[in-house]
Amino acid sequence: MTNVEAVRAEDRHGRFTWIEGDIRSSETCSKASAGVDFIIHQAALASVPRSIERPTDCTDVNVSGTVNLLTAARDHRVRRLVFASSSSVYGDTPTLPKHEDMPPEPLSPYAASKLAGEHFVRVFGITIGLSTVSLRYFNVFGPRQDPNSQYSAVIPLFITAVLAGKRPTIFGDGEQSRDFTFVDNVVQANLDACTRGDFRGEAMNVACGDRYSLLQLLSEVERITGAKASPEFLPPRVGDVRDSMADIGKARAMLGFAPSVDFREGLERTVAFYRNAR
Repeated sequence: MTNVEAVRAEDRHGRFTWIEGDIRSSETCSKASAGVDFIIHQAALASVPRSIERPTDCTDVNVSGTVNLLTAARDHRVRRLVFASSSSVYGDTPTLPKHEDMPPEPLSPYAASKLAGEHFVRVFGITIGLSTVSLRYFNVFGPRQDPNSQYSAVIPLFITAVLAGKRPTIFGDGEQSRDFTFVDNVVQANLDACTRGDFRGEAMNVACGDRYSLLQLLSEVERITGAKASPEFLPPRVGDVRDSMADIGKARAMLGFAPSVDFREGLERTVAFYRNAR
């Protein structure tokens, strides 16, 4: 998504103003930042495969757009900007769990753009004086994810395929693992990152601190739905990371972060959403 979607409280009665526009527009970013205390910057051109196909667009949105928003936040004296970064900045290093002191080794334009965004977030925090923090999300999932795109995340693709009696697609052998993180945990981390601590560009992991392979994920989807699925295996995709799991100690110490919804509960809620949506 390339849009800035800013919500600004109008009064104590709960009325809000929605401003929609392109994050590549400095004017839109400035308009969205006026009168705002906190910015949670979620706008991005996501997906590793899409970034490989469209590296220039990825850079324009994720890097230039981030600088636009940081500049607007500075100009309007926003109290803090929280930047949505990604676990992809770690690359395919075999060390687990991933911790923030590891040297980043991005493998895709998307990962490189998120790391570049983190650097600008840090520069604005240390040099320009804007309070900023980067949250490295690990494989966020939950209700309402779009399953109808070639770039869709694996969980909505698996769930909708199994519910429809179709074969889910696995790129690689299915043993690659992820630290799947339910969206409620990420929302809480964002809210806490707005108001806790005194940050100047720190980066920290947001995840559950556990991992499941894609085959384990599919087995859980089968258990919850009561259906069986025979996956179709395709060659691994360029730029994909083999294994990912987070050390969440820094977020715990700095934000008081503790995941309230574990993987299985989150998956059950997500399956229920797609089942009802059908």
